[in-house]
Amino acid sequence: MSDTSSRATSSFGSNARRAAVELLSSMRFAIALLTVICIASVIGTVLKQHEPAVNYVNQFGPFWAQLFLALKLNAVYSAWWFLLILAFLVVSTSLCVARNAPKYLADLRTYKENIREKSLEAFRHRAQADVRGNPQEAAQRLGKLLVTGGWKVKLQPRDTAAGQGWMVAAKAGAAHKLGYIAAHSAIVLICLGGLFDGDLIVRAQMLFGDKTPYTGGGRVSDVAPEHRLSERNPTFRGNLMVAEGTQSSTAILNQSDGVLLQELPFAVELKKFIVEYYSTGMPKLFASEVIIHDKHTGEQTAQRIEVNHPAHYKGVEIYQSSFDDGGSSVKMRAVPMDGTGKPFTVEGIIGGTSEFTRAGAGRGTADDTLTLEYTALRTINVENFGAAKGASASGTDVRKVDLKSAIDARLGAGHKTTTEKELRNIGPSIGYKLRDASGQAREYQNYMMPVDTGDGNPVFLLGVRDNPVDAFRFLRVPADTEGSMDTFLRLRVALADPALREQAARRYVATAVDASRPDLREPLMQSALRALEMYAGTTDAAGVKIGGLQAIARFMEENVPEAERTRASEVLVRILNGVLFEMAQALREKNGLKPMENDAQTLAFMTQAVFSLSDAQFYPAPMTFMLDDFTHVQASVFQVTRGPGKNVVYLGCLFLILGIFAMLYVRDRRLWIWLAPAGEGSSHATVALSTNRQTMEGDKDFAMLTEKLIGAKPMARRPGDSE
Repeated sequence: MSDTSSRATSSFGSNARRAAVELLSSMRFAIALLTVICIASVIGTVLKQHEPAVNYVNQFGPFWAQLFLALKLNAVYSAWWFLLILAFLVVSTSLCVARNAPKYLADLRTYKENIREKSLEAFRHRAQADVRGNPQEAAQRLGKLLVTGGWKVKLQPRDTAAGQGWMVAAKAGAAHKLGYIAAHSAIVLICLGGLFDGDLIVRAQMLFGDKTPYTGGGRVSDVAPEHRLSERNPTFRGNLMVAEGTQSSTAILNQSDGVLLQELPFAVELKKFIVEYYSTGMPKLFASEVIIHDKHTGEQTAQRIEVNHPAHYKGVEIYQSSFDDGGSSVKMRAVPMDGTGKPFTVEGIIGGTSEFTRAGAGRGTADDTLTLEYTALRTINVENFGAAKGASASGTDVRKVDLKSAIDARLGAGHKTTTEKELRNIGPSIGYKLRDASGQAREYQNYMMPVDTGDGNPVFLLGVRDNPVDAFRFLRVPADTEGSMDTFLRLRVALADPALREQAARRYVATAVDASRPDLREPLMQSALRALEMYAGTTDAAGVKIGGLQAIARFMEENVPEAERTRASEVLVRILNGVLFEMAQALREKNGLKPMENDAQTLAFMTQAVFSLSDAQFYPAPMTFMLDDFTHVQASVFQVTRGPGKNVVYLGCLFLILGIFAMLYVRDRRLWIWLAPAGEGSSHATVALSTNRQTMEGDKDFAMLTEKLIGAKPMARRPGDSE
């Protein structure tokens, strides 16, 4: 009983192993693996890889972001399941080659000369005819003809009842089967090279060694050894950032949960970074002139690294990947946007931070602390500007405003532009983040100089966005005749002062009402004060403060019949614009400045000022930081790789090309000629051809071949003929 059970268990285990090998070595299994790899590659291409987790949350929401991170879709090519699929593909293809290669190699050595003469009559390609000479002479003559045509030939004599016959067996196109072996071996080589040059070795060091990703900050020199990889690491791919005038010898290897530091056997010093631009602002050329310092010998090697022209040193390739800021120093002026506090100056370095209180001076509570993070300095900004539509600078009536465009606008986007292409460099810009005590931050981008967007008056562009995946929204602050934001800022402060509002309203009434109609002054005065009060901002029943053109639009919807709403809104906004004009004039006189002329430039300024003052209530910061001066420092970002597996991949690609070419363009053909005695001095020849691919060209080739060999045409095909 025990022996029977043991044999049954052994038989079951043997069958299971056989079934597993059959599954792994089957073509269907390999195709299924390739399909999964293709789908994963598409995901890795569409979904940005190695982004911070917060970016996925902002773009896809918490649920999908958590799912993507759990499935490692943020790092597809280094995910454990992707590497496992590659490993299975290697095993599957290797077994497939191991199973079929011996049969193909054995088939290459055989001529199949033992085929029976009766079997030749069943072939699709066949022909019969009498040829001169006895079977032996005919066999030798036909064999020589085939050899001259590139065939390999073997002759076999056979005894028959009618006498001795001869079988001529020939073959051509044996490379077709070698192509199969080469193509499948190429898949194995490419996958092995990819696995070896991927982060498999790095993962092994983290799994079986003492290496762990680093998640903190600080200086590279302070990072502990357990986060560093030896310079003898056989394979790696990382990024190396070097600022002008500095050198670095430690590359960064990004991992899904941190970074690893890769020590290099040399240090790269950046002497000069060169960048050239197209008219569109896109980089045309960027290159780095570097000196490579050997750590062991002290040797210094000067090289120039460009895109697609890497440097090679001690088995490591250094590619020009991109460029970045290398720690530029900036000087910025803090401009209060809400009329409180005083302007002040801050200095910092791109990548650094500064802290201050909301008031901008003195000491405040912890909740009043803001952190200014210097994120980016761009010295060139080429933008597309077309002819402006909407508010026009062609008229001279400074009281006329397009209310519909103002209400539809958000943060200064009241003017629509055409699609006419006009590329201009609008100068440097500064990018920064303001982070409050709770850690919440908004990102800002301000341009250093006022920009003429085509409406006749330059504006300062103040960009803001809440999430990194969003586009910047811009508040357009008009520049006055002195090229500053001072007139706009004074207007905003004055709007909050009831006394200044009343003074501006009286000036407006005095200029707008004719002396012969004194009865109109008081109603116009009340309308002007009401318009200014709504525009400055009032608190509704729900406790929400609303101002600007939005407040006027709400007032019209609630108090004016729809049929009269358009005309009434135009009148009210005309009054508002006239009062703001007089307020601006009074403020300029108070500060000893020349009054504005009632011309096209003033029209453009006041039109934009009305929009900007309305939109400024949505600007989510008490102050904005304008770039005053900077010292630009460039940095090169290199990709450093050590990939011994690339030679294996290159060999695999060569095999793949040769294999596919052989399988597609080389026909495996077998030819048999049976020569039987047919009388004095002649033989009866039966010719048959077998090929792996049936084409019209094959039919023509067989017809030419039989005509050349035996002087006969192929026989018509019959049902049931063998292929």
